[in-house]
Order: sequence, then structure tokens, then C-alpha cells
Amino acid sequence: MNAGQALVLGLVQGLTEFLPISSSGHLVIFQEWLGVGTPGLLFEVMVHFGTLLAVVAAFWRDILDILRRPWHKMLVLILVGTVPAGLMGLLLEPVFSAAFESLFVVGAALLVTGLLLWWAGRRPPGRKGLATTSLLDALAVGFGQGLAITPGLSRSGTTIAFALLRGMERQMAFRYSFLLSIPAVLGANLWEARSLAGEVGGIGIPPTYWLAVGVAAISGYVAIRFLLAVLTHGRLYCFSYYCWLLGGAVLLSGAALA
Repeated sequence: MNAGQALVLGLVQGLTEFLPISSSGHLVIFQEWLGVGTPGLLFEVMVHFGTLLAVVAAFWRDILDILRRPWHKMLVLILVGTVPAGLMGLLLEPVFSAAFESLFVVGAALLVTGLLLWWAGRRPPGRKGLATTSLLDALAVGFGQGLAITPGLSRSGTTIAFALLRGMERQMAFRYSFLLSIPAVLGANLWEARSLAGEVGGIGIPPTYWLAVGVAAISGYVAIRFLLAVLTHGRLYCFSYYCWLLGGAVLLSGAALA
């Protein structure tokens, strides 16, 4: 992978990880377009680390508040919401792994993402804040996060949509979605990284990978701030048009090549 490819993939990861248009789906598509194939587990772990840095930078006040109060209600909601995705990731790993090999799955999932964003974005704003959000709400959003392991089904879009459909306020849905991503991304990276010690020790980490991490972190932070502005103004549904357009294009291109 050269510097230009690393820059593009890092930028795609940073923007699409947090904008509700599916980072995994875009990486599958761009890997095909750039002709780099699958960059490998090490690259994937590192760019996800870059986007994790973006979340920490954007929500550091919330994170400090939770750390100072170990049984803060937000922490309880995060722990409860993490369970569904963790179980689904472990039990359905072969299914999700196979999905990453199919552009048809990516295209269809992007269409579903668009429907979720349209449905949730057109609803009147909810009233549930931190105090009134229930454990059942957390489980529902966590289930959405588990479904979003599917490439093409946006994690941020699905979790925010599920939160809005459960009646959460827009700000609460936004905060909970991104804080919920921290243990999910960190846990997934640690699980995948368990087999990387030999690889890193043998060849080291290529400089282009660090370039991708930096680009993913910076672009991810920008994407988070942009999504907050869009959600605050009730324009979440606008992303559905892009998902439908890209999903349709992927399905049509796949049909043409079949």
C-alpha cells in the first residue's frame, strides 16, 4: 500500500465511520476500486484506533465525568447496550465475515441504512433524556449496533436511528451512540489484535499505516462535529439519499458484472 492509497482509505474510514453511511461498506467498495484487495487485519485495527481517538477527543468531557462517577447512569446504559453487539459478534462471526466478501450484501445493506435514516429522521423529536432512558432502550440500541457489524449497515446511523425510534432526544441519541461505540470498537480491536504480535514484531508497522491513522483521526473528528450539526437541525434523513444512490450503484454494477 502506497501513501496515496493509505491516505484515501484513512480518509474514507474517518468520514464514513461516523457519518451514517457505513465505513465497512465504503472500505469494501474502495478496496475494489483502488485494487488493493483487503489491507489486512493490522491495517484495519490501526485505522479503527484512529477513529477511536476521534471519539475520545470529541467526548472527553463525558468520558471524564463517567470515570469520576463509576456508577454514572450513562455507564450503566453503555454496559447494557454493549451486551447485544458482543454476543452477536461472537456467535455470528462466520456470517458477518462472509458478508464482507459480497458487494451485493454491501449494496443491499446501504439501501436498508437509507430506509432507517429516512424513517427515524422524519419522526418528531423524542423527549427521553439520560434520566428517562431505560435499560430496554439501551438493549434496543445495542441490538442495532450488533446488526451494524454487517458491511453497508452504518453503525452510527443504525444506533442513532434506533435511539430516535425509542424516543430519545436528538442530543441524547447522539451522545449515547458514540459513547456506546467506545467499548465496542476497543473490544473488537483487542480481540482481533491478539494474533498480531508476531506480525508486528516480524515486519514492524509500515509508515503508511501511521499516515492512515492520523488521517482517520482528524477526518473522524470533523465528521462527528458535522453529524451533530445535521442531527440538531433535524436533517438526518438527508443521508438516506446518498445511501440509496450508492447502494443502488453497487447493486447495478454487481449485476452488470455477473
